[in-house]
Amino acid sequence: MNDLQWTTQELLEEAGKTILFTAHRPDVVMERGEGMYLWDTEGKSYLDFVGGWAVTCLGHSPVVLQEALAAQAAQLVNASPSFLNRPMVELASLLVQVSCFERVFFTSTGAEANESAIKLARKYGKIRRDGAHEIITMTNAFHGRTLAAMAATGKPQWETLFTPRMPGFKHVPYNDYEACAAAVDENTCAIMLELIQGEGGVVEAELEYVRKLRSLCDDKGILLIVDEIQTGLGRTGKLFAYEHYGIEPDIMTLAKGIGGGFPLSAMLTKEAYNIFEPGDQGGTYTGQPLGMAAGLAVVQTIVSGELSAQAQRLGDYLMGELRLIAGRYGLTKLRGKGLLVAFDLPGEYGPALVDHCRSIGLLVNAPKPATIRLMPALIVEEADIDRMVELLCSALDELKTETIQDDGRAAIAR
Repeated sequence: MNDLQWTTQELLEEAGKTILFTAHRPDVVMERGEGMYLWDTEGKSYLDFVGGWAVTCLGHSPVVLQEALAAQAAQLVNASPSFLNRPMVELASLLVQVSCFERVFFTSTGAEANESAIKLARKYGKIRRDGAHEIITMTNAFHGRTLAAMAATGKPQWETLFTPRMPGFKHVPYNDYEACAAAVDENTCAIMLELIQGEGGVVEAELEYVRKLRSLCDDKGILLIVDEIQTGLGRTGKLFAYEHYGIEPDIMTLAKGIGGGFPLSAMLTKEAYNIFEPGDQGGTYTGQPLGMAAGLAVVQTIVSGELSAQAQRLGDYLMGELRLIAGRYGLTKLRGKGLLVAFDLPGEYGPALVDHCRSIGLLVNAPKPATIRLMPALIVEEADIDRMVELLCSALDELKTETIQDDGRAAIAR
């Protein structure tokens, strides 16, 4: 069957028969995107304040990314990881210039970047800390879906998945310095954390907490790893979230926004930890030219366009508009930095609100039942925020008029 002739219903039926089930998805098939909007196969438009979970940082199908991919595809798609290629060197050089790091390793996904960080930390522990291999991570964290990344993740519901779990991780409460310090022993090689726990509901690491962790790592001779998969490259109002804290990590991981929608990630570290030997790390698609060209175009645009500052300005505007409606709808704990923002609802009806918003053309995310998260593209404008607030209010008003059945979501009073 020619897919160009398939109706939406036929596409949905075929998906139900052929795509491995891993998630509940609505009966919508997305077909194209431009700027802040997506369109489905029925021609309906959606104002996107999810952005592929903070991925489409330049909006959907930005011209700069189209041109970079087309030009590179016409020249060289893949030469194997056995060779250097021009955009690989250029992107690594740019990342080093704009960060506190000296070395870069490229991968395709955030989980791979975090796996690379875990490997590097264990290598460091083996050769410089008498075989230390344990990494301290935080409850409520999220580091990816590979087996090691899942073991590092602090989700209680994952503790029994795919057992036996990979050993070597200790979980301690987030923002609890004393608990973290008490967990450090002769087997510890690193502390790993998100500076803002995105999947955890946009929970920020406290300033003094992070600074104490940096000092603790220095005192004990262990590594500080920051997972900036979601926060990196302008999202929080600075190019990297660690800049808010006045510290320098030993290792940083990036993904999501680095490729503007193209699968790309990176692990960055200091020259002192340039300790891998041939065979320790690699991958078929590490540093492949097409991804490197995409990343180079995206990072150059973020830096030259000063999109970090724009994210700060528009994030302040977004927060201000949310404050104006908070009292009307009982919204609390407005929080976040830049264009990574969340708020809590008065009941556990986040999934229902997401559904209502989608039905009227707005995409938002509920990482927890009573939490809504907003992650618009860095190119968002005040008019887009105004429209988002208008649609959000319409969805909240609709929910006020109906009873939500008790399926894990609290009912809203009529």
